[in-house]
Amino acid sequence: MPIFEFRCLECGNLFEKLFRNNEEKVAVACPECRSESFERVISRSNHQLGTVKGGKKPKLTTKSCSPGNTCATIEIPGPSR
Repeated sequence: MPIFEFRCLECGNLFEKLFRNNEEKVAVACPECRSESFERVISRSNHQLGTVKGGKKPKLTTKSCSPGNTCATIEIPGPSR
């Protein structure tokens, strides 16, 4: 059962919603202001990326994606094809 995190576009409140499956259709509203105007955000993880001695480290790139907001991309090293 996935848990998705959302940010209300009206009041900025962060909230989570539990879904039974990825295709479930549910009414979602901000629990603070009841607005139905929100965006899905990437939840933080408690997993820590590490490397072996001499290995490549993950690369984090951030950029401005709209006024007042930033977007991030993480490149995780892996085996070459």
